[in-house]
Amino acid sequence: MFSKKSIAALLMVGALMMSATACGGNNAPASSAAPASSAAPAASSEAPAASSEAPAENDGAKVGQTVLKCSFNQTMENPEAQTMVELSDKLYDATEGRYSIEVYPSEQLGNQQESLELVQAGAIDMAIVANSIVEGVNSDFAIIGCPYIYDSIEHQKKLFQSGKLDELFATTSNNDFVVLAAYSLGPRCVYAKKPVTTPEELAGMKIRVMQSDTMIQMMNNMGGVGTAMAQGDVYSAIQAGTLDGAENNIITYTDLLQYEVAPYYSLTNHLMIPDELIINANLFSTMSAEDQEALKKLATESVETMFTLADNLRESYFEKCKNEFGVTVTEVDVAPFQEKMKSFIEEVANRSDMTKAVYAEIQALR
Repeated sequence: MFSKKSIAALLMVGALMMSATACGGNNAPASSAAPASSAAPAASSEAPAASSEAPAENDGAKVGQTVLKCSFNQTMENPEAQTMVELSDKLYDATEGRYSIEVYPSEQLGNQQESLELVQAGAIDMAIVANSIVEGVNSDFAIIGCPYIYDSIEHQKKLFQSGKLDELFATTSNNDFVVLAAYSLGPRCVYAKKPVTTPEELAGMKIRVMQSDTMIQMMNNMGGVGTAMAQGDVYSAIQAGTLDGAENNIITYTDLLQYEVAPYYSLTNHLMIPDELIINANLFSTMSAEDQEALKKLATESVETMFTLADNLRESYFEKCKNEFGVTVTEVDVAPFQEKMKSFIEEVANRSDMTKAVYAEIQALR
């Protein structure tokens, strides 16, 4: 059953598809490939067919016979969006022009929860959504999104490239979508209108977290008040005082200009939440075995691209935040926060046979 917001987003998909392809319109998505058809169908309760006109070239982008529309909640400058641009061209080549990918950034097709539901319905083909959203479908995904569970960015990347998550990823096929890969923009930290260096300083502060029980519990255990909210509402909520702050990686913090309302970025480094690249299960099943394999292989290979882009951008953004945007970046002794997370991690790790197995793999890759 879709929420009212999801139904509204479904209708918005149809409107956006038509406006994106209207003659002389300025609402086309910033994407890896231009729409292959001159007019897309309006959204309906049934899954609309993917665009399937002849291949074309537009500003160097390779446009396949079938263009897979991918929803994304951040800008095209984001490393995950840029990774999709590269993945699209490689997919076009690997499938001899049968497929490419078109990215709709900045929540044009709905927020992450809505995007997941629209992928499940087949209204859109693909999306990049936070692990916390996928966790709402299968709670076992919480294990790869636990605070302080990774020793380093390299440790996390090694897991995502290892194939050890394939069994976990396969569990979503019964829920109408397939997980192709996991990405990460790096460590998330707390930011607010003042520095936060201890659990005591966090006490009573309403901190925005992603929309999952795991994220709310995480922030509560850290000492704050976890407040779930869609990303698009965070800036105005901090500005209005509805929130005292939020937590995110430096890339999202900078891209979404949240330093303007929360200029203190405290290096709690508490979380490296995965984002999953997902595709509608029915659509995926209609691809030939060769094209399925090509997409899965390229998605796994794209993890390296994404991590490299994110590494470079994080370094650049820290410099800009400190030297151009007036952000105060504060070092934090994370040991007290880690201590508060130990029992929480153990609880999540022992929820099921699946979480036990994944946790064992995470430990083995240290």
